[in-house]
Amino acid sequence: MMESEKILTLAELAEALRLPYRWLRAEADAGRIPHLRAGKKYRFVLPAVERALAARAAGGMEEAR
Repeated sequence: MMESEKILTLAELAEALRLPYRWLRAEADAGRIPHLRAGKKYRFVLPAVERALAARAAGGMEEAR
């Protein structure tokens, strides 16, 4: 795993993306962003989450047209 693909906590992901912690947790719970979950703990790989959010944004733009 490359350094840029290290596993982040939910708090670290929120800081890296500058997005609200609660929103990211809700997105993970809904299965809209890739994550790992062990009990109550969430873990994320930043590039995977960024790709998922970018794909959603691109899809949303096409739907608006």
